[in-house]
Amino acid sequence: MAELEENIIRINKKFQQLLKHYQLLKKENLQQAVIIRQLQTANETAVQQSATLQQQIIILKAAAGQMNDADKKEFEKTITQYLKEIDKCINLLSE
Repeated sequence: MAELEENIIRINKKFQQLLKHYQLLKKENLQQAVIIRQLQTANETAVQQSATLQQQIIILKAAAGQMNDADKKEFEKTITQYLKEIDKCINLLSE
């Protein structure tokens, strides 16, 4: 009978250790999830800033008259896209 009690106590101790380890891993997982969300937000912000800076570069080149053919095509494409978006907005407002 003593051997059975010792086995139960040993199993109970192992279970408690596993439970503590699980709680620790759960806490770490939550912390990592927060860090991931913060990094994703920072990455999105950096991508947006990069796109804005690229647009500003193209506009500055256009203003300075230093655009090559590829830049001119990209600039015209961007302007055309903006015009389409403006037309969509006007159509939605006129409905």
